[in-house]
Order: sequence, then C-alpha cells, then structure tokens
Amino acid sequence: MPKSLYLVAPRSAPGAFGADAFEHWGFPPVQGIADVALTTVAALAPPDFDVRVCDEAVSPIEFDTAADFVGVTGKITQRERMIQIAKEFRRRGRTVLIGGPSASLSPDAFRGACDVLVQGEIEEIASDLFADLRRGRWKEEYRGGRPDLGASPVPRWDLYPNDRAIAGAVQTSRGCPFDCEFCDVIQYLGRRQRHKPVERILDELDVLHRCGYRGVFLTDDNFTVHRNRAREVTAALRDWNRAPGREPVVFTTQASIEAARDEELLESCSAAGLNHVFIGIETPNRAALRETRKRQNLLDDPLCQVRRFLAHGVMVRSGMVVGFDADGPDIFERQFEFAMASPIPIFSIATLVAPEATPLHARMRESGRLIEGRSETAALPWETNIVPARMTGEQMSIGMRWLANRLYHPSRFGDRVVRLVEDVVPSAAAPAGEGPPARRRLDRTMAALMQRFLRSDAELKEMGVRLERAVRRKPSAMRFVRSALRSYVQIRCLYDRGGYWDPALARLDAPPLGCWPRT
Repeated sequence: MPKSLYLVAPRSAPGAFGADAFEHWGFPPVQGIADVALTTVAALAPPDFDVRVCDEAVSPIEFDTAADFVGVTGKITQRERMIQIAKEFRRRGRTVLIGGPSASLSPDAFRGACDVLVQGEIEEIASDLFADLRRGRWKEEYRGGRPDLGASPVPRWDLYPNDRAIAGAVQTSRGCPFDCEFCDVIQYLGRRQRHKPVERILDELDVLHRCGYRGVFLTDDNFTVHRNRAREVTAALRDWNRAPGREPVVFTTQASIEAARDEELLESCSAAGLNHVFIGIETPNRAALRETRKRQNLLDDPLCQVRRFLAHGVMVRSGMVVGFDADGPDIFERQFEFAMASPIPIFSIATLVAPEATPLHARMRESGRLIEGRSETAALPWETNIVPARMTGEQMSIGMRWLANRLYHPSRFGDRVVRLVEDVVPSAAAPAGEGPPARRRLDRTMAALMQRFLRSDAELKEMGVRLERAVRRKPSAMRFVRSALRSYVQIRCLYDRGGYWDPALARLDAPPLGCWPRT
C-alpha cells in the first residue's frame, strides 16, 4: 500500500527577516524565497510515496492530515517552531521525522520531539530511510554524509505554491573554505566546497522558469569563493538567459567581498543578469575581523570594493555585526558612520551570537562568557548568548536600538539609495521578464504594498518623492530602487511589530549615542 508524506517548513521566529510585511499591510502572505529544502526532500521520495508540502509562511499547517509520515525541516530561526509542530503532530498520532541544518547542528534539542532524527545531508541516505519507512521498521536516527551534488535531484517545484513566492531558488554548491569563528556553515556543510554540475543547474532553471519565476536566488553560502567555477557558472547562466524566445531571469546570491578584486568575474556576473549580492562586511573594526578569522575582509578598503561591484551593475546588501571582543561602546557610532558613507541601502543588523557547534561557542563556554540556556535564536533581532567583553549588556541593548533606528530613518535610508542610484552602472543584461499572469499579479501586489507603505506618513512620502526623482534621472536604476524599497518595507514591519521602532530616536535631530539616558 502506498505511503504518504507531509513535509513542513515552519515560519521563522518572530524577529527573523521574512515576508511578513504583506500580511502586516493587509495583503495575502508572500514568501521572499521559495523553499528549496522542502522541494528537494520531496524529490528524493520514491514514486510510491504520495508527497505534499507546506510552507507555513504562506499556508496554514494541516494538523489533521492523515499522512503516514510528517517531515519537518528548518534553520536555527525555525527551531522552536519545528519542535512545537513536531510535538503537535505526535500528539495526534503521526510519525514525525525532523532534519535540516538546525537538527544537524543541535541534535540534542530535537531528541524526544520526534520519532526519527535525520542529521547531515540526506541524499546518500534517502533510499535507506524511505525503504525503512515503507517497511515500518525505521531507526531513531540517521546520519548523512557530504554527497556529490550530482546526486541531488531536481526539486519538486510542481508541489510548491509558486504563485506565493517572489523568487525561486537553486543551490549550485555546498560548503565554504573560509573558517570564520562565528559561522556554522562549515560545521554543517564542510570547508571543501562541493559543486553541482552545470547541466543540472540549468535543468533546475528550466523548471523554475516554467513555474513562472523571473527572479532566482542562488542559495550558495559563498558563490564566488572559487573564481574559475563562478565564471563557469555565470557564463552558463548568461547563455541560458539569452536563449531565443526566453524571458530573462535576474539572479541574486551571497558572495565574499574579495571577489571585487576580480574584474573578469564581476563582468561575468553582470552579463549573466546576476545583479544583487549579499556580502557579510560585518564591521569596519579590523581588529574584530582578525579576532574572528574573517581575513578575506582585510584585503582592501570595503567601500572601494563595494563600488567595484556597483561599477559592474551589481547591487550590494550587507551584514552588520556588533559585539565582537574588540568592540567597545564606540562601535555603534563607527558602524553608523561607515554605513552612511556607503552606497549600501540595506544592512542586516545583528549582535554577535555563538551558534552551537562553532569555535566561537566553544571559546565562549571555556571562558565562562556563554549565557547557558539562552538559544542562539535569542539573538533575533538584537539579543545575544554571549557576555560582551568590552561593554555591558545594557550598553549593547541601547546601542543596537540607537543604531537600527538611526540607520533606517526614511531620510537616511533615502540618502543611501540615492547614492546607490548615482554610483551603480546598470549592466547590459536584459531585465527580468514579466512572466505568466500569476507572476504579474504578484508584482502588482508588491507595487501596491510599497505604495501603501510610502503613503503611510509624511516622512515616508517625502522619501518616496525623492527616490522617484532619482530614478527619473537614471531610469535604468529602477530595479535596484524597487528591490531596496521592498527590503525596507520588511525591515520597518519587523521593527514596528516587534516594538523596536522609536521615531523619537530615529529622528534626524536625535542626540548622539553618548547623550542617551541610561535605562
């Protein structure tokens, strides 16, 4: 008798960046990036398994499902919700499997919450796992290795609500050769980067294109670290995008800043339609970068490197981290000054946390500075599980609130977007196509959301007029402005709903940090 499998990706924890802004402003929920983990696991299931998927960001979970098995997967930001969901399904008599990055890095957190715990990557163990489920004789735990990505199937995007996601997703590699002390990627995926065959990447793009996507996130943790490989992939993307009769797709990914030193690579990215990258610049404090072994960020001036990306039509978003051992109370003003000197509109601002399984976690525990019992998910958005070395917890909390409100005042955000418009040299690659009717409806919904947001108060309205003028001067920069605005709406939604937005502290004439009253 055929078996049935219900796969669930939970909502992220409150405070995590997502697409909550749509609901907040009265629109149906939308996912920013379609969930490639769900659809990949679905593709690994044998043909005699009836598989359905649920992304809780856009669809309610069917707790009354009659499925034989329920699979739950997720990242650190989804950990608590994963456990809640698993316990609820088990209470109803379902057999629950849990896997994914969070379960692999912190397996003890999930033991007792599920019937089957899957650690590591699933491709090499999928056949044994599903055979055991079919026989009704499964083990309590399975451990995967680090497979050749040629063994990873084309995801089952036919099962996913593609009309509710802004961008599709393709994973072209796993792993990263760098050894940043605070990063858990290498603990889960290894330091030897493994690459998916280019032909398989194009197969996946064909499927996503048929599903209507005209924007695709390349989910690699570091797309550019192996330059020859990155040039090979971008050349293939360029040729695929230029195929006769195909509406083009735009790509975004994650990269490291030293890629700015390779002009040929930047030209190849631009020609492929890869026009957005996320870069973990982290901090202007060079002592902090040395402390945590992020040596690749020490090779050049980061603002010069960002402008090299822009000169090739590639917009940069950045991670910003505060709370390194080398950071004193002055770091908040240093970060603010760095950001406002940059053409980077969007910064993901976070305190330093020590994820389980990382060298930083071990070092903090050894030194007695790990706050035991506080999950690293407590860092959303600005708490930490580390006792800071050179400031108090109160200084950290006050400084983070000051920095975030200061950076995201509409006028200051507008300053950075205008600088982006002035500096970016849009590539000759064709912009994204319109896509099928469902995609065009989603685009209209996004436009309506931004209009509703920009009309919600006088300062936002003034910023909107200013950005409109900038785009009139350089119409080719419109797609970058829209992208930055969409992220800004989400950030302001996060701050508003979480109680982190304080107009009094954000205002342009607010006093400097040193003048703030202590709580």
